[in-house]
Amino acid sequence: MRVIVIGAGLAGLSAACHLRGRGHDVQVVEAADVPGGRAGTLTMGGYRFDTGPSVLTMPGLVEDCFRALDLDGRDFLTINPVDPMYRACYADGSQLYVRHGREPMAAEIRSLCGPAEAEAFHRFCDWLTELYQLEMPNFIDRNFHSPASLLHPIGPALQLLRSGAFGRLESAVKKFFKDERLVRIFSFQAMYAGLAPQQALALYAVITYMDSVNGVFIPEGGMHALPAALATAAAKSGVDIRYDAPVERILLSSGTTGRARGVRLVGGEAVTADAVVCTVDLPVAYRMLLPGVEAPRRARKGKYSPSAMVWHAGVAGELPPGAAHHNIHFGKDWDGAFRSLLDDGVRMTDPSILVTVPTIDEPSMAPAGRHVLYALEPAPNLDGRVDWTKDRAGARERLIGQVRELGYPSDVEVDHFVDPLDWEAQGMERGTPFALSHRFFQTGPFRPGNVERSCPGLVFAGSGTVPGVGVPMVLVSGKLAADRVDELSIR
Repeated sequence: MRVIVIGAGLAGLSAACHLRGRGHDVQVVEAADVPGGRAGTLTMGGYRFDTGPSVLTMPGLVEDCFRALDLDGRDFLTINPVDPMYRACYADGSQLYVRHGREPMAAEIRSLCGPAEAEAFHRFCDWLTELYQLEMPNFIDRNFHSPASLLHPIGPALQLLRSGAFGRLESAVKKFFKDERLVRIFSFQAMYAGLAPQQALALYAVITYMDSVNGVFIPEGGMHALPAALATAAAKSGVDIRYDAPVERILLSSGTTGRARGVRLVGGEAVTADAVVCTVDLPVAYRMLLPGVEAPRRARKGKYSPSAMVWHAGVAGELPPGAAHHNIHFGKDWDGAFRSLLDDGVRMTDPSILVTVPTIDEPSMAPAGRHVLYALEPAPNLDGRVDWTKDRAGARERLIGQVRELGYPSDVEVDHFVDPLDWEAQGMERGTPFALSHRFFQTGPFRPGNVERSCPGLVFAGSGTVPGVGVPMVLVSGKLAADRVDELSIR
């Protein structure tokens, strides 16, 4: 089949690799002049910034894309472990380094929190591994045809129920650990799913497995090296990638209904195909590319994840003692901060922030003796109560001030700030790069599906559809989209 993939982000490149590996004729059309999508890149004054995700987990899913093309990923990309994976800094002045491997991590916990908590960590890892082994093949790496599919086969669903996966995440973590510092570092991952740890189901501890057990990695050259390598491999294998080719509309056989027949590019060129894989943020795709086709109710009426403010800075000066690649600075009022963000729709009163220093492992991203900082603070999306046209400057200054107070260099040579309005301008619904939150009824078969039944041949991939948000999930979404195209070809 001839397949057009809209978007050369991670989801689109994953779909292209898997489709091409199965013998399809694949063309990718990308609006930008480089691959990457949300995993973008920005160059200023000799500094190079990754503008999207800063954490890579589950590198085996990346290798699956190369393997689909019968290629060795090591010929295109080198991925190295980050160790320590995180430096967790608490309001009482204590620090915990999250290490690669169970034994090093247990030793770290033993030193800070005592032997009982170290022993609990091993039991916690066993539980996380069990969750992952249940969820990945049965509920994540799988296309659903209806909610009833959750119960077929029934065995894994019952095992999940017995494992406590449908309780609350924070409560589940507290069954293993008494030290509040460990509860925070092993439950903050709920934010990746758009929820507070007190709200998220324990089944989302699978995200904790992906980073705290399986490990955090960095591609040589920074995160943008990942989509660049996938694009190179895809092109080498015969995928036609067209840059500077924004799509104006997805073409259907009967105008606003019927089978997908290709795309019309801005400028008027029509490109025909037997199937279209669309990786534009799903509700935006319906609104902008499919006039007359109603988006799924969840996409229109669902609850969207919080957004984020990000400050990119190129700095001169010394890093604070003990700084790691990823540094999580927890605020004092953990519960209150989440209430402000998620319930009240305002900026966190006592925010926890992530400060990533990629130049610790990738010095090529900055001039000699300089560093790149990536500071992220969770923020309300555009459904919240913040007027970003008025509050942008104050929010920016508060975040920069907090980074300086934490001891990071204050000699800023170049910088760039991103708020929810900027994310919206990049094509992200409600101004959030994290799409629909992962409430139970916005997950799995309840999430907007990756096929549009009224438009045969139209398939979706990316964080707005199954399985969800995060680098591992969007890579899987590309593979699931390829599976859907294969279903079309055998009908």
